[in-house]
Amino acid sequence: MEKLEKFQLLVSCFVIALGIVISALLFAFRMPSSESITVTGSASKTVVSDSAKLNFELQTRQLSQKEAYNKLKVFYPVVEKYLLSKGIDKKDINKKAMSGYYNYKSVNGYTTNEISSYNANLEISISSKDVQKIKEISNDIQTIADNGIDMQVYQPEFYYSDLASIKIELLKEASKDAKQRATSMLSATGSSVGKVKQIRMGVFQITPPDSTDVSDYGVNDTTTIDKKVTAVANVVFKVK
Repeated sequence: MEKLEKFQLLVSCFVIALGIVISALLFAFRMPSSESITVTGSASKTVVSDSAKLNFELQTRQLSQKEAYNKLKVFYPVVEKYLLSKGIDKKDINKKAMSGYYNYKSVNGYTTNEISSYNANLEISISSKDVQKIKEISNDIQTIADNGIDMQVYQPEFYYSDLASIKIELLKEASKDAKQRATSMLSATGSSVGKVKQIRMGVFQITPPDSTDVSDYGVNDTTTIDKKVTAVANVVFKVK
């Protein structure tokens, strides 16, 4: 009798457990799946800059402000003549106002109120659609220092004007890449990609072609003529 009661109890527990499993399966079958997968897709394209800019400044130190400014006035025609000889249009030469500051004498490590000299500078920038020309000038312009001209030359900046259309194209390709990645990931589990639940555009990275630099705020490199534009799309798909 005792064995029969134990057997009946075991059967009852099995029936209850089986009922719970069947109920859970029926509930899951009737309820739509809420599972989703988030995938990041990317796409890149190399472009060639179509405009460039070069900034530099003429510098001098003289005993007085007047002498310093007069010296810059002598320097500028020499620089302008050089730029024109290199094919830069006069309208593309931007000359800013002269500026500077006084230097004061020091005695025993203390600065006095007595003026010792005046530093003056003249900022100049040139721009052109001929990016190779700007690159050539940036490498060559220091040769006019042979004329006794002191200057500071900065790195040329290269730009691509049609980034807006490139960004639209790349976002489309990045979204396709995200779907392909999601499909590959889910195929191993027997699931498939459903409708898009959410899509978020990431920041664009504009870098040298061989660079792997990224930033949360995006990269906008202007140091190279050739550039790699990369778009990122974060997409949430339903899982079927």
